[in-house]
Amino acid sequence: MIESLSNPVQELAVSGEDPPEKYVYKGEDGAIDASFLVMEVPLIDMSLLTSSSAAGDEELKKLRSALAYCGCFQGINHGLTSSFLDKVHEVAKQFFALPIEEKQIYSRTVEDIEGYGNDSVLSEHQTLDWTDRLYLTVSPEDQRKLGFWPEKPRNFREVLHEYTTKLSLMNELLLKAMARSLNIEEHSFLKQFGERGTMTARFNLYPPCPRPDLILGVKPHADGSAVTFLLQDREVEGLQIMKDGQWYRVPIVPHALLINVGDQAEIMSNGEFKSPLHRVVTNYERERITLAVFCIPESCIEIGPVEELISENRPKLYKNMKNFVDIYFQNYQQGKRPIDAAKI
Repeated sequence: MIESLSNPVQELAVSGEDPPEKYVYKGEDGAIDASFLVMEVPLIDMSLLTSSSAAGDEELKKLRSALAYCGCFQGINHGLTSSFLDKVHEVAKQFFALPIEEKQIYSRTVEDIEGYGNDSVLSEHQTLDWTDRLYLTVSPEDQRKLGFWPEKPRNFREVLHEYTTKLSLMNELLLKAMARSLNIEEHSFLKQFGERGTMTARFNLYPPCPRPDLILGVKPHADGSAVTFLLQDREVEGLQIMKDGQWYRVPIVPHALLINVGDQAEIMSNGEFKSPLHRVVTNYERERITLAVFCIPESCIEIGPVEELISENRPKLYKNMKNFVDIYFQNYQQGKRPIDAAKI
C-alpha cells in the first residue's frame, strides 16, 4: 500500500474540477467508446438446467457453448422475483445516496479491502477506477465483518443476506450444470469449490464522469472467482467484454442476472470455459449502480484442471494451485492477467 485512502469519486464528480491525472486510462487496448457493437450474450433459462428432459439437455448445450464462446450469459427464470431484485437495487441506491459522513462510518482501512471507499492502491503507477464501492464478505457467515455492513437503509443487511443466500444455491446448481455440460461427474467443480467457499458482494457506484473518453469505471480485468453474478443497472449500460481483440457492449436485459465464469472456472475446466476480459465505461450525464457477487473456491483447497478434461488431444493447460485470489490481486493491480501465472 503506497498511499492513504483516496477521496470518494462522488466528491470529485460534484466538484466540477478536471479529474486528477491518475484516473486517466493509458491502456493500449483501443479507444474508450460507449458506442461499440452490442454483444449478443446468450440467454439461458436457469429453470431448465436441472431438468432431465430434452429441453434440459438443450439448455446444457447452450450453457457449454455460451461459456466457451464469451464466458457469460444472461440468466433468466432464476427464481428471483422482479420486485425482490428491485428491492436489492433500491438498498444499494439508498446507501450511496447517504451523506458522505454517514457512508464513511463504513470506510475501509488501509489494511483492509472490505468496506466503503476505493480499491487498494498498490503502485504509484496504478490507474484509479472512476468508482466508489462497498465491498463485503458475505459467507462463510462467521467471516462477516458486520462493522462494515450498513445499518442504513434499515433493511440493507436483511436484503443482502436474503439475496446472497439465494445466489449461493444458484452457484451450486450452476457448478453442477457446468460439469454435466462437459459430460463429467456433476460434483467435479463443486469438490474443488469446497464447503466453505467465499462469497463477496461488491456494490458499485459509477458517478457521472466529465471525461468518459479518457476515464474508465473499472479497468480491463477478468474475475478471480469461479462464478460471478452481476445485477446490472436497470437503465444505464456500461459493461463491455473483449472478444477477438474487439470491445463489445453488454446490453441490459431487465431482471436477468448477467453470469460469467472467472479465472478459477477456466482453470478447473482446463480452458473449456473462458473467463472473459471486461471493463466498465463511464457516462457523462448519468450515474450507474451495479452489484457483483463473487463465488470463490475455498482458499485451502487445491484447484486444477479436472482429470477427465485432460487428454492427449487436450493436454493440461494450468498448474494446480491453492489460494488463487492472492495471486489474482497482486497481478491485477499491476495490469497483468492473473491467469497467466497459472499457465503451464
